[in-house]
Amino acid sequence: MITKEQILNIAEECLKGSDRFVVDVNVDKNNVIDVFIDADTQVTIENCVELSHFVEEHLNRDVEDYELNVSSAGIDFPLKKLRQYNKYVGKDLLVTLNDGKKKIYRLNSFDEKQLEAMEVVTKKYGKLSKISLGDALTIKFDEIKEVKPYINF
Repeated sequence: MITKEQILNIAEECLKGSDRFVVDVNVDKNNVIDVFIDADTQVTIENCVELSHFVEEHLNRDVEDYELNVSSAGIDFPLKKLRQYNKYVGKDLLVTLNDGKKKIYRLNSFDEKQLEAMEVVTKKYGKLSKISLGDALTIKFDEIKEVKPYINF
């Protein structure tokens, strides 16, 4: 059976020396493999194709059949690696706390233990709305269930 660790090792070998990195790998019982990558800059389709070919070269279909999907960790994908937060400094994040409450924060900085951010407050004035920022605060990672990028339209 193909393992998550096996795929992770192959993918990390391919991405070594680039600004791309593995965010998550899932391998189900039917050998459906999903690899999610991100980058300090951007992930292109060509990057995904390159990684897909590299993984396929290191697996043997004569030994085990599998389905391989390689994609970027898109805007709806939760941030799972600390490295992902770099490109969101100064941008808005949707933070779900362990108690289920969701709030939008503008990320100021972060470290391995916490986020430094300001709550984004939207006030409605009829059809118009005004966005303002609250005071700076600290949110510890152990208080957070999930963080996703947030785009306000």
